[in-house]
Amino acid sequence: MTPAARLQAAIEVLAALEQTAEPADKALRDFFRARRYAGSKDRAAVAERVYDVLRHYYSYSFRMQSSWPRRLVLASLLAEGADPAALFTGGQYAPEALDAGELAAIGATPGDAPKHVQGEFPAWLEPELTAAFGESLLAEMSAMGARASIDIRANTLKTSRENLAAALAEEGFEAQPTPRSPSGLRLSGATTAKLSASKLFLEGHFEFQDEAAQVCAELCAVKPGQRVLDYAAGGGGKTLSLAALMQNKGEIIAHDISAARLAMLPPRAERAGVTIAKTSTNKPSGLFDVVLLDAPCSGTGTWRRQPELRVRLTLERLAELAALQAELLVKAASFVKPGGKLVYATCSVLPRENEEQIARFLAAHPAFTATPFFHATPHRSQTDGFFTAVLNHA
Repeated sequence: MTPAARLQAAIEVLAALEQTAEPADKALRDFFRARRYAGSKDRAAVAERVYDVLRHYYSYSFRMQSSWPRRLVLASLLAEGADPAALFTGGQYAPEALDAGELAAIGATPGDAPKHVQGEFPAWLEPELTAAFGESLLAEMSAMGARASIDIRANTLKTSRENLAAALAEEGFEAQPTPRSPSGLRLSGATTAKLSASKLFLEGHFEFQDEAAQVCAELCAVKPGQRVLDYAAGGGGKTLSLAALMQNKGEIIAHDISAARLAMLPPRAERAGVTIAKTSTNKPSGLFDVVLLDAPCSGTGTWRRQPELRVRLTLERLAELAALQAELLVKAASFVKPGGKLVYATCSVLPRENEEQIARFLAAHPAFTATPFFHATPHRSQTDGFFTAVLNHA
């Protein structure tokens, strides 16, 4: 692909993203699956352009006074100091030549950018984010725009963090211990694709998991022999963490309403050597020592990895999620035995989904008391944004 063809491809991917709820990485995979002629450098260049636009969506829209994908790619080129006219030629596979409106936008000076443009977030979300971060808002949003690290969790059913780090080094991967999770490693100069193809991953010695999510599992304080419910288990990442912490002794019910999501867990569990996890879409039976509710949320804490989410989130969707979280909290609490604990977690940084949810729940359920909350943010902890509340049942 020529440089101009790569730009046209990025425009087409961005246009497709406007019509789907799929993640950007899947949209890119689907695009190139239909274009086998594109080489690895082509795919990387197009992905880089798409993610650059998504990370700078609001400033690029402000610069060009338009959120049309073509204009956003123009802004991306301008940010590099490139000459768009040299690439937007209308030639074969290239974007159409620049029109008068685009030329005017390129030459215009938009003025001072408002805070939401500086921070790359939707304007309506500013009160929520200000409540979360106060004077650190722009610093946190800047960190949200950076590339996320690759964090992995050593599977202690098969290895130790120290042995895993040494084994990774032998395969050419440099890994450093994470500061908060005792099982975590952070890798530099590696890619998820290369790590996924490593013998260590294929034999179940580690799982991909952000350090903040690893800390959430640690805070569950599970013990061998306990009965544990992962109430919204999804693909089972935290189920596997809990099983390792329980030394593969006891019982974990991984529950989710989606059979498709749960179907991802059995092969992962087999690879990890986990034998105590069972999946179910039915209502759990009995009471549990620990119930983990990793609730569906806005995903605002994951904007480093999924920048498209900041563009898609709406006030209406946030209200729907908050209502669902409140409902799930009450349901999850009904499965906690006296003396047990309910652990509520989100990958959100918004108080509406976190502290405010817990405050309302505790006011209505005096049998539960909270320990100090765990907050993680990209700027403060170099992780995804994450919230965990541990609620003890009397």
